[in-house]
Parts: sequence; C-alpha cells; structure tokens
Amino acid sequence: MNDDVIPKNKGTKQLFKNPVLEKLTRTHISVPLIIFFLYASALLYWSITHTSLTPWTTIGMFAIGFVSFTWVEYNMHRYVFHMKTYTALRAKLQYTIHGVHHEFPKDKDRLAMPPVLSVTIATVLLLLFRVILGDFVFSFLPGFLVGYAYYLAVHYMVHAFQPPKNLFKSLWVNHSMHHYRDGESIFGVSSPLWDYIYGTMSDKKRAA
Repeated sequence: MNDDVIPKNKGTKQLFKNPVLEKLTRTHISVPLIIFFLYASALLYWSITHTSLTPWTTIGMFAIGFVSFTWVEYNMHRYVFHMKTYTALRAKLQYTIHGVHHEFPKDKDRLAMPPVLSVTIATVLLLLFRVILGDFVFSFLPGFLVGYAYYLAVHYMVHAFQPPKNLFKSLWVNHSMHHYRDGESIFGVSSPLWDYIYGTMSDKKRAA
C-alpha cells in the first residue's frame, strides 16, 4: 500500500466520474447486512427442507464456514487489499479497492463492499462450493456469509462509534493501530486469531 496516504477523519473522495459507477461504490451498512442474513437464512432453509443433513452436521458445517471466513478475511486484507503497489496499475487498483478507505476511514458509505458485487461473489461461491461440498454447502456457506456480516458490523462499529468498555474494546484498539500506526500489521478486523497465528500482530500491541 502507498505509505504516503495520510488518514483524514472527515470528508470523502469521488472515485469515478460516471455517477452510476460512483454510486455503486457506496452503500449503507444495513443493506449488505440484511442481504447476507436473508441469503444465509434461505440456504439454511433449503438445507433443512431439501437435504438429509443432521442438525449436528448442519451446526458443525455452519461453524466451520464461520471460522473459514475469518481466515479468508485475514488473507484478503493482507494480500489483496494491501497488495504491493510496484506498478501504476496496481497502485490505482489498490487505492480504489482499499486505499481510499485508509485515506478516509470515517467515510461511512464505504465501510462495506457494494451489495451488487457482494451478492455476485456469494453466488459464485455457492456454485463453486456446491461442486466441492455437495449438500454440505447449504450449511457451510450460511456460516461463511454470517461471518462476513459479522465482519461488516464490527468494521462499521469500529469506525463509527467509540470503543465499548468490555472485551470487544480490543477490536477497536487493533484496527485503530492498523489505520493510524502500522498499516502492515493487524489485518484481522473481526478477530485477531490469524494475526497471532501468522505473526502479524503489531510488536507494539504485543508489548502492551
């Protein structure tokens, strides 16, 4: 990522001159949350009514899907959103998908992936995992999507509200350190699990 990006706690930035494309880069946080909970609920309903999976298998696959999302979240944030910008094209791409968020971290309309893109990706994952997992996809993918919705909710709250006085405060502290101290560490937003496993927890955080 471009280290020259300085966080601004007010304002926004236009990414596209085309008003339709620009509109598609923005969303209210409630829209994707509603979409993914409905999507997950529909898949679980299908699993219950059209497959022979037992309740315990369904619960287990849901949990595996949820944890799997936290791993995907970490790796997407680390290797895609913070891709190395050694060409002008990569720098432009990185800024468009994530750098703008680092420059304007309080821009509430850009704290979630646009719904059209999110639904498209979820549907592609459904078709792909259906081939790999068979009927298990109808309990695995809901867990994955709920994991994504949880991530969106945490990410929004971290940027929009003051940290709570409970165990969730560490999520606020972690993400603030990522934005304002060291953008090349603490890539987990919804959980610090993979940062500890892969050794990307900030040294300052470890010393705290």
